[in-house]
Amino acid sequence: MSYATLAMLVKRFGERTLIELTDRGEVPTGQIDTATVDQELANTDAVINGRVGVRYRLPLDPVPSEVTDIALAIAFYKIHVWSPNDKIVKDYELALKTLDKIADGSVKLEAAGIEPAASGAQGVQFIDRERPLTPESLRGFI
Repeated sequence: MSYATLAMLVKRFGERTLIELTDRGEVPTGQIDTATVDQELANTDAVINGRVGVRYRLPLDPVPSEVTDIALAIAFYKIHVWSPNDKIVKDYELALKTLDKIADGSVKLEAAGIEPAASGAQGVQFIDRERPLTPESLRGFI
C-alpha cells in the first residue's frame, strides 16, 4: 500500500512539472516517466514505514491525511535530480521532522483503524538482586 500516488503528485504539483522532472531519456517523450515516479514512491513508503513502524502497526490503513502530505513532500523532493528550490527542501525537512515526532510519540496519528504497535510487554518487572553489603559483611566498618 502506497501512501501517495502518481495522481496525487500530478494534482499537487502539476503534470508539466512532473514531466520536466522525470522525462530524462536522450529522446524526450513528453510523458511522465512512471517507472521513476513509482520507484520514488516506493522509496518514500520505505522511509515512512521505517520511522513510523516503531510506534504504529503497519501498513497504516486507512492512510491518515498527514501521512499523505508527508509522502508527497518526500517523493517530490526525491524526484529532483538536481538541487530543488528552498521551499521543496524545507517541506522535505519538515516532513522528516514530523515523522520523527510521530515515531517518538509527541505527534499522534488520529485516524480510525490506526493502532499503536504492541510492545509485547506485560507491564513493569522489578528484579531485585541479593545485596552484597549487609550489616554482617560490614562488621568492623560500622
